[in-house]
Amino acid sequence: MRLGSLLCLGAFLTEGLAAPLGKRDADFESVRRKQRVNKSGSRGNSQKYFHESTFAEETLPYHEQKEALKNLLQTYLATFSDLGIETWLMHGSLLGWWWNKHIMPWDTDVDVQVTESSMYYMAAYYNMSVFHYRTPRIPDGRDYMLEVNPHFKNREQTDKMNVIDARWIDTSSGLFIDITTARYNLTHPEGEGMMSCKDGHEFRDTYIFPLRETVFEGSPAKIPYRYKEILQAEYSAKSLYNKDFHDHLFDDAKMDWVPKIKQVTPEEEEAEKKEAERRKKWEQAGKDRQKKLDALKKAEEEEKQKNAAHRADVHEAHQAADGKPAGDKSPGDTAAQSPPAQKDAAAAADNRDAKAGGPVEPAKTAAEKPADASARSPETKEEAAVPPPKDSNNAPQQPEKKDAEQANKDAKAESIAAALAPVKKPAMGSTKPFVLANAEAKIEAEAAKKAQKVQQQEEKRRAGELKLEEAAFRREADHHRVVAKLKDS
Repeated sequence: MRLGSLLCLGAFLTEGLAAPLGKRDADFESVRRKQRVNKSGSRGNSQKYFHESTFAEETLPYHEQKEALKNLLQTYLATFSDLGIETWLMHGSLLGWWWNKHIMPWDTDVDVQVTESSMYYMAAYYNMSVFHYRTPRIPDGRDYMLEVNPHFKNREQTDKMNVIDARWIDTSSGLFIDITTARYNLTHPEGEGMMSCKDGHEFRDTYIFPLRETVFEGSPAKIPYRYKEILQAEYSAKSLYNKDFHDHLFDDAKMDWVPKIKQVTPEEEEAEKKEAERRKKWEQAGKDRQKKLDALKKAEEEEKQKNAAHRADVHEAHQAADGKPAGDKSPGDTAAQSPPAQKDAAAAADNRDAKAGGPVEPAKTAAEKPADASARSPETKEEAAVPPPKDSNNAPQQPEKKDAEQANKDAKAESIAAALAPVKKPAMGSTKPFVLANAEAKIEAEAAKKAQKVQQQEEKRRAGELKLEEAAFRREADHHRVVAKLKDS
């Protein structure tokens, strides 16, 4: 596979074009952040530039991840070969080459190395370069980016936050190849020829050079000269012959790592069924409780609206009886008092009447009392027969004024009676005063309200317990998913 195209800050390199590229003048951070989605692993101004994750929107399936890593490695090897940058396999990728010249199926990245001079060359001319490749698996093509960690110039192993010096990144899936630098340690106690990486690995240059040519994932690749000693020093000798690792078995006939087949016992199958039934019942119970809570909340809101409307009607009736516009609430206006205050005042009046000799009808005004002809004097009769005099302004005198006041009082009494009509009245023939019946209804309403409040508190408590159970179940489900994912991978 050859380099198809290279896009590097306006410079475009096609296959066969060998024109030299100049240094970049653009600001590094501004270039990196112009990506549509930053999948390089760098995050803000943190001391750690590359973070250990795939930076993909979603995890790829098992077999699709293997193919994506294969394409990632093939494009990396082809690009570096075209650019003349010497690179070789290391760490887990070198162990995969030892077994079957393929990437380990449980690996999520690839590990390679370059020399220090190559890293400076990459940073100077190819940092943040985007390479476009079309493969049989991806006919529409895909972009791969080379990004260099700006901390690569720090040669000390104390820089634990930036042990990865560069990455080759699949901009679509977020998968990447970690590129580290093999540097000569001029102050090493073992003397000249000692090389080291920022991740703590140390070895003589004779273990690396001269590099051996080989094939890895179907592409030409290079490996260290004394690869076996390097693998034994890093992973122990057992790693070179142990065929049971990471829930996989190495099949000699297929020359491939095969996932273990999980044997499910009848007891485990029965336990899984019971767990599924328990989870289903638990979810249904949660839905039922939520329905009850919603119904109680809706009933409470309707009751509040109904009571508010009733209070507004009573207040308007009192205002109309006093001849005032609706909404006028003067402090001294007894008609503008709330219904509970009116009921308490009426109850106090009835109690006084009861002490005086039982329930008494409301006192009638002078206009309501029947006229007693025998108690009136002849002069009074004549005065009653004579029309009342009028003043110069034709204004009515005292008798007509009393009639108007009586009419207002009658209208007020009728309005109050109409406003109190929804309240439950005592049965026919009962001697209990009407106000006492209202007070009893009020007490019953308050008791019902308290009972409803207690019920609501109980529902809230149950809802809290339900949330705790749900959180515990989610944690358990997440744990099972993680375990299953690890087993599958």
